[in-house]
This record gives sequence, structure tokens and C-alpha cells, in this order.
Amino acid sequence: MADPKGFLTTGREVAQTRPVGERVKDWNEVYVPGSLLPIISKQAGRCMDCGIPFCHNGCPLGNLIPEWNDYAYREDWSAASERLHATNNFPEFTGRLCPAPCESACVLGINQPAVTIKNVEVSIIDKAWDSGDVTPQPPERLSGKTVAVIGSGPAGLAAAQQLTRAGHTVVVYERADRIGGLLRYGIPEFKMEKSHINRRIQQMRAEGTKFRTEIEIGRDIDAAKLRRRYDSIVIAAGATVSRDLPVPGRELNGVHFAMEYLPLANKVQEGDLTVTPITAEGKHVVVIGGGDTGADCVGTAHRQGAASVTQLEIMPQPGEDRNANQPWPTFPMLYKVTSAHEEGGERVYSVSTTHFEGDEDGNVQSLHLIEVEFKDGKLEQKAGTERVIPAQLVTLAMGFTGTDQANGLVQQFGLGLDERGNIARDEDYATNVDGVYVAGDAGRGQSLIVWAIAEGRSAARGVDRFLTGASALPAPIRPTDRSLTV
Repeated sequence: MADPKGFLTTGREVAQTRPVGERVKDWNEVYVPGSLLPIISKQAGRCMDCGIPFCHNGCPLGNLIPEWNDYAYREDWSAASERLHATNNFPEFTGRLCPAPCESACVLGINQPAVTIKNVEVSIIDKAWDSGDVTPQPPERLSGKTVAVIGSGPAGLAAAQQLTRAGHTVVVYERADRIGGLLRYGIPEFKMEKSHINRRIQQMRAEGTKFRTEIEIGRDIDAAKLRRRYDSIVIAAGATVSRDLPVPGRELNGVHFAMEYLPLANKVQEGDLTVTPITAEGKHVVVIGGGDTGADCVGTAHRQGAASVTQLEIMPQPGEDRNANQPWPTFPMLYKVTSAHEEGGERVYSVSTTHFEGDEDGNVQSLHLIEVEFKDGKLEQKAGTERVIPAQLVTLAMGFTGTDQANGLVQQFGLGLDERGNIARDEDYATNVDGVYVAGDAGRGQSLIVWAIAEGRSAARGVDRFLTGASALPAPIRPTDRSLTV
């Protein structure tokens, strides 16, 4: 146990954010560089080393949290990094982007603020990179087997790294011009700087993984031909079909999916564009959708100089404390104030958009909404609550409905789908097509980054066993596993 009295003597402290007036003028990460290291050892010492560490169950990766908390408390950063990497290929991604279901399941969180697990995690991995503890791990021998991974998001990268280290020759295909999937173009720079992706790609290249960008399987290469070229395939194409809002005025200029808006802002930061063709500068911006993607749109609009930002959510505002029907250690729906929300704007709950209005040139100018409420399990509009708000840029951030089928990938492989439209798979992540496996959101549906990495690791075991007859690779979750909930 790190500090037997740590949870009694040390209060919870989290990473410091830079002043709002400073950070909205740039695209750097919002946290004060180096602010965690002076406090993180004591924060790790708050870990109780529980007899039954429920944080293991909260995290689908099965992270060895009490172990690396102990090492961080003792400032044995190399050992902490080793324990961290034992279950997670990319802790610098999850330490920045995961909503930390492990903290919701922390035993200390029953009656005190939970351990800052996410902050400890990111401190360990950042220290490991700075100290040179993160090095390539090429395989001792090659198997002679080849694997194609379709998609370079967290699931695809995790599967590729695991299979490369197992000795297989792995090629990752990505339809965008850079590797990273939604990590690259869906996550704003202020949330995770892309240098973190770049150095992982360098590590993976040094291990032997090969990457092919600007190739879309189904359009640029026929899926059947790809299957004949490789001994096995891992489909990790994500759930990239955005949920639409079919209301009058949807066709107006200025109404965009979040995944049309956010990638262009990232391309400016990559140096591909000097000015984004979809900008919030000087405009009244409305973000429809109250989740993390919506918050990313809010923070991006602030940095582009929006005149105002309003975020709409159809569900009621969550409370700041757990509801009785969401007891510990489940992941509760709580009112969250992200760094983007700290920067300004208005959040409106329990409203639904009825239609958009535009000017004579077809540009959106306003949004009509109405308050809604749940009655007998059904969503009903409240008469007399209609109102109009200005809207010169609208981003739709209402989630995703499944993997892209328009490119022909699903049809060309002849893949079966489940009742929710995801690619169906068995307990080994295998599809109905021999040698073809699926990992991440393409099979699970829209989910969290920790689930994507866990699926990539688990699918890699299935592929390794298919290719060699046995596998020593870990499989932290089954395809049917779900978040700890009620």
C-alpha cells in the first residue's frame, strides 16, 4: 500500500488549467505544463490498495491501477510505466481523453472524492516519454503471416501493435491523409496535441508496423482483393456515420455535422490549411448535442472567435451528485463542466429543434426550438415554450449510428450485421467471413476510447490464434461485455 493514511490526510487535487483568456488564444492543451508532477505522488498515495479494487472493473482494459499508484507514490516512474503498459498500449491517449469510469468505480469514491487516477496515469506516461522509458519492442522473430488492419483509430492501432509484437507483418490502411482516425481529426488540438500520436506512430514503425494512408478499402481497393492478399484482416473502421437531424431547413448553408467542422479546424493546426472553410469567427454558433463531441465544437468555436456559443441538449440537465438509481460503482450521468464550458457559452437542456430559418442566399440565420419533457417514458413537447435563437453556424453532434457502408466495404466482404447495424462477430471477434475480424466501434457501436483499445487488444488475440493455433496475447474483454451499469 502506498500511503496507509493518504486518503485521510490528502485531499483531491487535479491538474491546473491555464487561464481562459490565455488558452482561447491558442490551440495548445489547456493544462499548465508540468503542474501535475509536484502533486501527483501524494495524489497517488490516496489509493487505498483495496482488497477488491473495483477500479479494475470500471476500466475495460483491466488497468493495474493500485500497482502503478504505488509506484508513482514512491516515484519509481520506470516501474510505474511498465505496469501501465502491461494493459494499455496508449496511456497518453486515455489519460487525456477517457472520461475515467475507473474513478467512478474507485472505492474511495463511496464517500470521498475519488483518486485522481486519470491524472496519475498521464503523469506516469509523460514522465516515461521524457525519461526515454518508452522504446520500440520489435518481435524476436517473424511468423511469416500477414495482417491488414482497416482503420487507424485507437482500436486499429492497438490491434496492429499487438499483432506486430507477436511477429506478424501488419499493414494499417487509413482513408485519411494521416494516421490516427478520430484521434487525429475528431479530437481538437487543445484536448490532445497531435505530437502524442506522432511519437506513437514512430514507435510502431520502428517495431515493424507499416502504414498506408489515403487508401479507402471498398473504394480504392476492393475488399475481396485485400482478403486474398493477406492471411487475416482486422476491420477497425469505427462508427463514423453521424446521426442527422431531419427537420425543415437542414439543407441550409452553415448546418454541418461535427465531423465536417472539427477535422477542418485540425487541418489548420496541421498546416494543411491557412483558414478553415467552416469557421465560427464572428458568428452566433449553436451546437446540437450535449456530449463530448459537442463540447469539442464549443471549445473550437471559442478559439475561432465566435460571437456567441449555445449548446442544446434534448435530455434534462443531470445532477452534480449520483442519482439513487446510479449507485457506486456504476458510471453515473453527472453534470460535467469541461474546459470548453469554462470558456463561456450557454448550455440549454430539455429542448428540441423544430426547424431552421435562412436568409435569401440560403444561409442559416436562426434556429427554432421548443422545450420537451418525458411523460410515461415518452418525449413530449411543451406547448407555448417555442422560441427562436440566432444561429449562423450549427454543428450536429448527436452521436453516430454505425460504420460506413457507402464505401462498399461491408458488401464486398459479405459481412453480416447485428440488429443494431454493427458488424457481427463471435466470441473471438471473428466475423462470418473466414479470417476477417472486427474491433472497436465498427462492431461495438459508438463507445469510449478505453473500450476501443481493449477491443483492439482482444481482437488481436483472436487473429493471433487464427494464424498460429494458439496465442499468449491478452484479451481483456469479450465482445458482449458492457460498461459497469445498472
